[in-house]
Amino acid sequence: MSAPMNMLRTYRKLSNFSSILQNFKKEKQKNVFCISIRCLSLQEYQSKKLMLDNGINCQKFVVCSSVEEAKTAAKKLEVDEYVIKAQILAGGRGKGVFSNGFKGGVHLTKNPSEVEGLVTSMLGHKLKTKQTTGDGVKVSKVMVAEALDLARETYFAIVLDRSFAGPVIIGSKHGGMDIEETAATDPHSIIKEPVDIMTSVTERQCLSVAEKLGFQGNNLQTAADQIRRLYELFVKVDATQVEINPFGETPDGRVVCFDAKINFDDNAAFRQKEVFAMDDMAETDPREIEASRLKLNYIALEGSIGCLVNGAGLAMATMDIIKLHGGEPANFLDVGGGVSEQQVHDAFFLLMGDSHVKTILVNIFGGIVNCATVATGIIKASKKLHLELPLVVRLEGNNVEEAKKILAESGMKITVADGFNDAARLSVQSASTA
Repeated sequence: MSAPMNMLRTYRKLSNFSSILQNFKKEKQKNVFCISIRCLSLQEYQSKKLMLDNGINCQKFVVCSSVEEAKTAAKKLEVDEYVIKAQILAGGRGKGVFSNGFKGGVHLTKNPSEVEGLVTSMLGHKLKTKQTTGDGVKVSKVMVAEALDLARETYFAIVLDRSFAGPVIIGSKHGGMDIEETAATDPHSIIKEPVDIMTSVTERQCLSVAEKLGFQGNNLQTAADQIRRLYELFVKVDATQVEINPFGETPDGRVVCFDAKINFDDNAAFRQKEVFAMDDMAETDPREIEASRLKLNYIALEGSIGCLVNGAGLAMATMDIIKLHGGEPANFLDVGGGVSEQQVHDAFFLLMGDSHVKTILVNIFGGIVNCATVATGIIKASKKLHLELPLVVRLEGNNVEEAKKILAESGMKITVADGFNDAARLSVQSASTA
């Protein structure tokens, strides 16, 4: 995995990433754009299976992907109460609405005969929630699980925290709510317990955290055991975050992880083949899937200016200056430090396939790369792909004069910008008139 994508992804993996993203969403209307990060995301049932396989207490469940499976789901579980959940990555499922008019992606029932009908009403239909875009996400799987009452709920998580240079256990007696809200209303209730990654979490630490979360009696040791197993899972699967909310107790004295969110280190994909194979890409932007196939560092946005840039910092600065001039970037696209003619071709192919793109801006700084190589790649790609979109090019650095000469003598309609600011201004102007 290349350093540019790590820079973007690491930004999201900091201990305060949730609050940062929330602030970004609030500020979106104030000329601050949100970068959507392409990371491995597992469905709820997948996270729970990972936990069950590692000795962590969760509700029993079955997954239905067809009407036939829905018919036998209730019999397979045989529990007192069922919870039926549509499996999509977006939040707010309970208040969502399906394309067939059915309301709610989460339902409870004690009647086994109702399970089939509820599953059937969800399968194959698009669910629209406050977090989905367009007309929603098609539901291809529904989880039918054991519904449990909560006697008490707490919050538990393990995250990588830069300030502690390693894993940190975070907990609160206030479960079932956003940890950001708890931090704002009752910051002193939040527990932070750094873990030495070289020696692992200790029994004393597990018991201390469990006690601070309010577990007592036999459940104190049970909760400590679950905390230890959660940390072992965190390390085993190369996670950057394991969040259990709520981590609770049932009226009959069980300690259960009711809901889970697990984030993974993309750099460990080579080591975690089974985990990463669980990502079916069903909810991933097709443009990002194609970019992954072409081995390009690409994040789809919603603007009209396609960006081809080398270096993550320069790519983000390019998006910033486009915004400054009143435009909207269509993507983050970093082709890396050593840009080849083939990479330029593949990047043009990807940008031309995006119907939102009205203008392409190439912004290259030739440090390692020879600008003349980039210029030649631009001309070859433009001719081979029959590029008709307006093209603005800014080149600086290694062999830039030769590169500008190549572009000028190509006979093609290419706008060569004089500097970073000029490139952004010209591309915004071109997109607005296209």
